[in-house]
Amino acid sequence: MNLRLELTRFLKLCFVLSSAFMFWKGLSIATNSHSPIVVVLSGSMEPAFQRGDVLFLWNRNERSKVGDVVIYEVQDKSIPIVHRVLREHHNDKNKQLLLTKGDNNAGDDIPLYGKKKVYLQKERDIVGTVKGYVPQLGYVTIWISENKYAKFALMGFLGISALLSNE
Repeated sequence: MNLRLELTRFLKLCFVLSSAFMFWKGLSIATNSHSPIVVVLSGSMEPAFQRGDVLFLWNRNERSKVGDVVIYEVQDKSIPIVHRVLREHHNDKNKQLLLTKGDNNAGDDIPLYGKKKVYLQKERDIVGTVKGYVPQLGYVTIWISENKYAKFALMGFLGISALLSNE
């Protein structure tokens, strides 16, 4: 075992991981969103977006318009919800309040908001507005999150490929 070669491999791995982290954080700063890329997890927005589509978000707009597709997170739940703005209002402090609904859902999202909320606050609840998408690319992440053995298989594959790599 060559110590210099192993250290070089380790440093390359650290470089790749830190580069990916810096890219993600840079994208987060540029889009003003803690999660600038999101995968659609359900069919509530069909036919506009299918399950597995990857969405690119932008959160630098001051106001959301009726018809915009926004991503929001409910308090105490970390699952992003992708739905369209159905109605917008302004409260007495001139803050924008939004009512959303999935295109494929029968009713609006008031039951999803929880804690007797009737509207979402743009500044607090909205993660971003959809500005682009890539169809079907997110199925890999859905497969990994829904299949408990897929995570272990992927980690094992990455570990074995790192050990067998000669570069």
